[in-house]
Amino acid sequence: MGLTQARIAVDAMGGDYAPDEIVAGALRAQAELGVKILLVGDPQQIAASMKHHSSSLQLEVVPSEGIVEMHEEPLSAIRKKPNASINVAMNLVKQGQADAVVSAGHSGAAMAAALLRLGRLKGIERPAIGTVLPTIMAGKSVLILDVGANVDCRPKFLEQFAAMGTAYSQYVLGIDHPQVGLLNIGEEPSKGDELALRTYQLLEQNPNIPFIGNAEGRDVLSGKFDVIVCDGFVGNVLLKFAEAVGEILLQILREELPRGWRGKLGALVLKPNLRRIKQRVDHAEHGGGLLLGVNGICIISHGSSQAPSVFNAIRLAKDAVDNDVLDRIQSQYQKIEATAPDGE
Repeated sequence: MGLTQARIAVDAMGGDYAPDEIVAGALRAQAELGVKILLVGDPQQIAASMKHHSSSLQLEVVPSEGIVEMHEEPLSAIRKKPNASINVAMNLVKQGQADAVVSAGHSGAAMAAALLRLGRLKGIERPAIGTVLPTIMAGKSVLILDVGANVDCRPKFLEQFAAMGTAYSQYVLGIDHPQVGLLNIGEEPSKGDELALRTYQLLEQNPNIPFIGNAEGRDVLSGKFDVIVCDGFVGNVLLKFAEAVGEILLQILREELPRGWRGKLGALVLKPNLRRIKQRVDHAEHGGGLLLGVNGICIISHGSSQAPSVFNAIRLAKDAVDNDVLDRIQSQYQKIEATAPDGE
């Protein structure tokens, strides 16, 4: 797959700043990443947005009708609106006209559309949203899943998350021997609620999951773990908190630089360092989360995504396509399932 041009269907109507920022990010992605973009949405609105950007590129537009609003119940809305942008984008992948979908719209609708139109990978009971966060170790990140797809989980679901996270960490993030942890309130195997206790047993007993133990909250960004699994309720709270910390850190840096000529001189000297800090802590630099476990590549971006985040979400989709992430996950899961102990 890596030898061919990845075709990315982008939901141009999803997100707080659609379609202008979505179009801007898509234009940059097609220019810099060597991908083919299929913009899904209202042709007139997309055309108006294209005029705002001085680009000689022409993006293919796939017409759709309507969007799933944030206040709508996801499953009901995607069934009532078969031609909504997220449905049309998913259909492009289902029909083989696109290799991946990127959407900053209603995350619940994106997940529901993916499940209905693409289905689950064989053996996977619940998909999970995985997102990559920076750690205190330079050049090292941690994959957290689930960060919002499943509020209530069974131990078996978390074991499957660990399997998928292991494959993604190896084949996309390039970590030969990923270290997997279970998010918990203590390091000891005896700590946590019933879900944590039973999940710990499953992970510990499976020889094909590189499980090294519980991860406390303070361990998440330590660099000790490459993959951390948790239910979607806890994971979403963790993700939003991490995003807020990054924003606060950047704001503090801006406020603490001296004012006047000293501040300008200091900012000039520190510019490369400040840029690297921003790249490590700004959630926009990571693009979004990959919906792992569905039979297609789907990137769910933050609703407030602007052009840089959209660009990085498309880059994330391209990486998943180029690294055959679906086949890798399916193969890894089948290997792990073959040696898995019975669990609920």
